Amino acid sequence: MSAQAPGAAGAPPTAPLERTLLQDFIALTKPRIISLLLVTTAAPMYVAGDPALSTVLLVMLGGYLMAGGANAVNMYHDRDIDDVMARTKLRPIPSGRMDARVVLAFGVGIATAATWMLATFVNLLTGALALAGFYCYVFIYTRWLKRSSPQNIVIGGAAGAFPPLVGWAAVTGTLDLTAFFLFLIIFYWTPPHFWALALNKQSDYGNANIPMAPLIWGVRETIEQMWWYTILLVALTVVPVAFGAFGMVYLVLALVLGGILLGGVWRVRTATDFVKPAWWVYGYSLLYLALLFVAMVVDRHLPAALGF
Repeated sequence: MSAQAPGAAGAPPTAPLERTLLQDFIALTKPRIISLLLVTTAAPMYVAGDPALSTVLLVMLGGYLMAGGANAVNMYHDRDIDDVMARTKLRPIPSGRMDARVVLAFGVGIATAATWMLATFVNLLTGALALAGFYCYVFIYTRWLKRSSPQNIVIGGAAGAFPPLVGWAAVTGTLDLTAFFLFLIIFYWTPPHFWALALNKQSDYGNANIPMAPLIWGVRETIEQMWWYTILLVALTVVPVAFGAFGMVYLVLALVLGGILLGGVWRVRTATDFVKPAWWVYGYSLLYLALLFVAMVVDRHLPAALGF
C-alpha cells in the first residue's frame, strides 16, 4: 500500500510549520497516495457487479481509514530516518509538530475503526482483507524488509495490491481468478513504479541507510529489472482477456497504456542520463494504473450501455 516533493536543504521553510493540527492529521494519512489505492478499490467493485452507492462509499471510507492508519504507523516507525531524508524531514514527527505516540495511537485507532466498519457494514471477508493489507505494509514491509533487503519493494509491495481484493470481496463476498489477477497486476506494477523514484532519490536513501535497489544492485541492474518487470506487467494485464474476464475494449486500452509505459522504461534503459526519463516513468506509472483500472470498468459496462 505507498509523490512527495523534496524538501530544501538547511533550515526548513516556515510555511509547513504553520500547518494546523487537522492538516497534520490529514498529512499522516498521505491522501495523495491513497487516492490511487481508492481507484484500485472502487474499479473492481464495478467490475465484479453493480454495487449500491452506499456500499461503495462505505468501502471507500473504510479503505481510506485503513490505508491512512498504515501510513501513520509507517511514519511512527520511520521517524528516525525521516529526519535525515530531504523529502520526508518536514513530516509531522521529524519537524517536531506532533508527538510520535500521538501519531501511533492515531494510526492504530483509525485502522481499528476501519476494520470494524468494513466487517460490520460490508462483510467479514472485506474487513479481514483490508486488515491483512495493513499488517503486510506495517510488519512485512516497514518493520522487516524496508531496512534489510533490496527486495523490500518487490515483496512488501504486496501490501498495495490488496485494494482490488477488498473491493471485489465487498461486492461478491468471495474471491476468484479475476480478483487474483488484479492483485498480481499491482504487485508487478510496484517495482518499476517505485524504482523510477528510487533512481532519483539515491542520496536520500543512502543517508538513511535504506538498501534500495539502485544502492545495492547498481543503477544499470535496477533499470534492467524495471524493464523485465514492466514486460511481465504488460503481459499480465492481457491474460484476463484469455479466460473471458475482459473483452476487446479493455484489451486495446491495456495494450496502448502498456505500450506507452514500456516506451518510457525503454527510454530510461537507453538514456545516457536517466533522471528525466525516470521522473517521467514515475509520474506516468501512476496515471497508467488508474487508467488501466478505469479501462476494466469501461469494458464491463460500456457495451451494455450501448446495447451490445
